[in-house]
Amino acid sequence: METHARHTLIGLFSLAVIVAGFVFVYWLNSTGGLGQRAYYRIAFESPVSGLLRGSAVLFNGIRVGEVTSLRLDPADPRKTTASIAIDRSAPVRTDTRVTIEFQGLTGAPVVSLIGGAAASPPPAAAAGEAPLLIAEGDAGQGMGQAARDVLRHIDGVVTTNAEPLRNLIGNIDKFSAALGRNSDRVDGIVAGLERLTGGGAPKAKPRIYEIAAARDIADACRRPGQQGKGQLVVLEPTALSLFETEKLLVRSSEGEPPAVENAQWPDLLQKVIQARMIQSFENAGYSRVLGRSAEAIKPDHQLMLEVRAFQISVASAALADVELAARVVDGEGRIIGARVFRHTVPVSSLEARLAAAALSDAFVHVAGEIVTWTCAAI
Repeated sequence: METHARHTLIGLFSLAVIVAGFVFVYWLNSTGGLGQRAYYRIAFESPVSGLLRGSAVLFNGIRVGEVTSLRLDPADPRKTTASIAIDRSAPVRTDTRVTIEFQGLTGAPVVSLIGGAAASPPPAAAAGEAPLLIAEGDAGQGMGQAARDVLRHIDGVVTTNAEPLRNLIGNIDKFSAALGRNSDRVDGIVAGLERLTGGGAPKAKPRIYEIAAARDIADACRRPGQQGKGQLVVLEPTALSLFETEKLLVRSSEGEPPAVENAQWPDLLQKVIQARMIQSFENAGYSRVLGRSAEAIKPDHQLMLEVRAFQISVASAALADVELAARVVDGEGRIIGARVFRHTVPVSSLEARLAAAALSDAFVHVAGEIVTWTCAAI
């Protein structure tokens, strides 16, 4: 019985090996690379350094086969012929470009087949031989060889023009010596050019002018019931890009300068207006006012401002013109009040000190009205 069992196991094992062999052969013929292939010859007229039997063949970057053999042409020492076996489905045409690419960190060479017109015919086979493809003239040239060729060309150019280059260097040396001997005169010429173009005059640093907050409104928010009306957030005003500046603006149709010279606010106009509005509410006795709401705090009211005018308007007379649009929004996002506030102050000239003072006075008047109106609205 035991001998019979061993014979049975040996027979089963032998049968399994035979079946595995048939499966392996089937795999090779169907997907393992021994299926039907198309064979081509490639003629190279440049060195094919590194290309080996078994090197990959790519068509438009996709591997379709491998190199099967390499041989020299006995009739022409410059030529090398490579035989390749590739998938029959690869659309090789007579105008398909053939070159060698170097891939990976080690620069392993592969044969690269690129494109070809769809209307072009496949390459014809010669009598008894595979169809022939002609590689590009520099197909086997690597980066190192290309660099050596460039350096060799540069060396040839330098050698050919050695005498003109020597004369050029000598002339530069003479010119440098002449500049050194006449450096004082050169400095005078440069200084004269700066004065001619206005670049020599030092630019005056702009003076910083302040915008005041409203002060004579101590009782505007201290009437009975005003202190219990919750937290107020004064948002940074919105404005056209014209007013997104630190400069004191001038608006005129008579060619006046666009800004008062050598004068500016301490920060962008919107930020200064926001800071002075908060200070105005504090001067009015409303202490529960913020510039922005903290994440954990939901404000009861928000004051939204829009800058519509904040400049010196020059027409028949110069006026400091300040116009702000105000909206009060409650905690639910509803607008409970909206109004436009404007005030002008005469200006005797565009001198920076006078212009800044007039704009500040106009803003103080507008800020006081906004504070009084806001406290009444909320």
